[in-house]
Amino acid sequence: MFTTEKYTAEISTKDYLEGYVDVAGFVECCKKCPNYGKTWSCPPFDFDPEEFWKRYERFELTAVKIIFDEEYGGKKFSKEEMDKIIKESIGKVKQQLSQELLAQERQIPGSASLSAGSCSLCGGSCAKQEEKPCRFPEQMRYSIEALGGNVGMTIEKLMGLKLEWMEDGRLPHYFVLVCGLLRR
Repeated sequence: MFTTEKYTAEISTKDYLEGYVDVAGFVECCKKCPNYGKTWSCPPFDFDPEEFWKRYERFELTAVKIIFDEEYGGKKFSKEEMDKIIKESIGKVKQQLSQELLAQERQIPGSASLSAGSCSLCGGSCAKQEEKPCRFPEQMRYSIEALGGNVGMTIEKLMGLKLEWMEDGRLPHYFVLVCGLLRR
């Protein structure tokens, strides 16, 4: 169904913040998302994302390119089929990346991982919607985008990749998941 390729890059957090982060611009984009204000991992936050970035010295990025086989990439699928393909590809790879990053955090005191995309720990029913604290605070992580990071620019400039999007019910030839580890 798919293969993967892994890419890595490292940048100082100061340089990343200056060249790739636009908190105000991304919050405006986030406001259009159905998760806005409904999940603990998405804006608005009770902290300043720029100050969050400034707590760290280095940003180790990881991108995984999920490349679909010929019978999938660029082909049109029903919503149900597309959901299944996405769950079997992105869902599995994202879960593996999250586990790897949490393991790195445990090995490197003072580090913090940023997830590949929004949190999915509660399957779409975040406790924030019930005005309750996060059910899994030890596992919930913010995404690069949620903290104002431009993932498209990040992978293009630091890894030589471009994002490809779904259009008209067609599966792209590949997806790229981007996550990272912030280090002090």
